[in-house]
Amino acid sequence: MALSTNTLRSFITSSLKSKTPVLFPASLQATASGTGLAPNQKRCYAVETGIRKTTKLRQMLQSSELEFIMEAHSGISACIAEEAGFKGIWGSGLSMATQLGVRDSNEASWTQVLEVLEFMNDACSLPILVDADTGYGNFNNARRLVRKLEDRGIAGAAVEDKLFPKTNSLLDGRAQPLADVKEFALKIQAMKEAQRDPDFNIIARVEALIAGWGVDEALKRADAYLTAGATAILMHSKLSEPKDIRAFLDAWQNKGPVVLVPTTYYKTPVDEWRQRQVSLIIWANHSIRASVKAMQDLTRHIYEHQSTAGVEDKIATVKELFRLTKDDELKKAEDKYLPKA
Repeated sequence: MALSTNTLRSFITSSLKSKTPVLFPASLQATASGTGLAPNQKRCYAVETGIRKTTKLRQMLQSSELEFIMEAHSGISACIAEEAGFKGIWGSGLSMATQLGVRDSNEASWTQVLEVLEFMNDACSLPILVDADTGYGNFNNARRLVRKLEDRGIAGAAVEDKLFPKTNSLLDGRAQPLADVKEFALKIQAMKEAQRDPDFNIIARVEALIAGWGVDEALKRADAYLTAGATAILMHSKLSEPKDIRAFLDAWQNKGPVVLVPTTYYKTPVDEWRQRQVSLIIWANHSIRASVKAMQDLTRHIYEHQSTAGVEDKIATVKELFRLTKDDELKKAEDKYLPKA
């Protein structure tokens, strides 16, 4: 016997009204397995309630306050960012590529990136905005990416208007070819139409300033992408004195949410961006950079001294690793679910 649509609807409605998870009765769960599943019908599990991660990120982007998100590149770095107090995570393409030991030139496939993101999402309760490069191809690749990100609980994707494979924006002396404005706007439209969650966030990252095309071109592109349905505009620059960002913001007149990545202009006080009504600041690659420096110093010291005696008080304890990965929860679960001798 197949699950009826009315029965499913009643359980889902009950769950949403009570704001608590509702488990389907065993008899109904049984019909959703094996040959009891009707054609075109999906298995049904417990209904999760509460504010979705997509909605949390949307609220940050639309907040009247300046918000901040922190880079992470693994489950443990996402967990650490959450413990520090951040409200959101930047799934940095550079950082994920670096921790995989490859270049930030789409050498890691999008499915490999998805796997990293899945671990990150499982490890923390924060919304994740992923650095989705160019969407890994044309509109068709990008819209498929949206579906796969939604499947893994990712809150949004930032796509940049460059060509695949991407060139990292901070590389010196490299050409930064840009995508056609109309084609990229249609890519955003395709991504928007592919999303199932209305709060999934698509951030259009404008690279005109990086490519040296000027503020007028940046404004033209930002207008086109916002019109196409982008949730916000990420305006990127690698100047240490961000006069181009200031000129853009002056002309933009707060038409839509703006995201900044002050990796190179970190000396500019964040109060300036707060006064200019910027929506979100991304600390984009600092955890991976800190990790690399710490590992370089540590391994050099151990190699030279053939001992860890001088470093034990400078690194995390093994017990701290157990705590971060929630070993206490496993112990409680073992006590609950494993039969006693």
